Amino acid sequence: MKPAYRSRLAPSPTGYLHLGHAATFLAAGQRTEAHQGTLLLRIDDLDSERCRPEFTQAAIEDLQWLGIRWLDTSYVQSERLGFYRDAFTKLIASGWLYPCTCSRKEVAAALSAPHPLDEEPVYPGHCRPATPASYSNPNLKVNWRFRIPRPELLRFDDLCQGAQQAVAASDFGDFLVWRKDGFPSYQLASAVDDMLLGITEVVRGADLITSTFRQILLWRALGHTAPAMYHCPLLADETGQRLAKRHQALALRTLREQGVSPDEARQLAASAPKVAAQLACKT
Repeated sequence: MKPAYRSRLAPSPTGYLHLGHAATFLAAGQRTEAHQGTLLLRIDDLDSERCRPEFTQAAIEDLQWLGIRWLDTSYVQSERLGFYRDAFTKLIASGWLYPCTCSRKEVAAALSAPHPLDEEPVYPGHCRPATPASYSNPNLKVNWRFRIPRPELLRFDDLCQGAQQAVAASDFGDFLVWRKDGFPSYQLASAVDDMLLGITEVVRGADLITSTFRQILLWRALGHTAPAMYHCPLLADETGQRLAKRHQALALRTLREQGVSPDEARQLAASAPKVAAQLACKT
């Protein structure tokens, strides 16, 4: 029997939401309604240096203002560290991870959801042991990487962008899953949450397609089937630059203060110029 549809909103409270976020979150809400499913709210606040409580509250208010509705209960990643540690321990026991002392910059790149500008580079393998090793008492204050045993072609059919493929160990290498500051990477935390919360379809921006391939490996290593994926086209400003939280003029908070109505904001999100060659989403 096919499980009931469940999707999620996953704002990161490092700034105010903008029209690009609105387009993605509105798509998640619309797809949930179309499937008569359940929409969850997850706050991705593991970046302790950049996340702020006022941005969390602002995100909730902006989503409500847009008319998006979700299940009353919300999930906060900083309160779910035990689940990530359990998954980390399971991956260690199965020989998928190894400790790494390389590159602080790479660790910083794994702190939050990545995009092409800060994509984690292919790891050269300096700390990788020749064969999988067991670690009876793993140190959580050390960086840990996922071992990709050999080149492997990975594929998935995206419900918006179409067929996707990448070669593990070539297009991307052994990636960080745990940081020496005691926190999981975006890849592990997101994969574990989608697994434990029973998410059947992930709706997010197209800049996270490359993350999906890493998370496919994590889901498989944890004995879980990957959910369906729907990567929305990115929105750009008038210069063609991908929208980011630095675009304060296009922040939902700014638009609200200027008297823009929720209907007008939804229309703006739907009509803004799209990156990725104006890819048309499948219904």
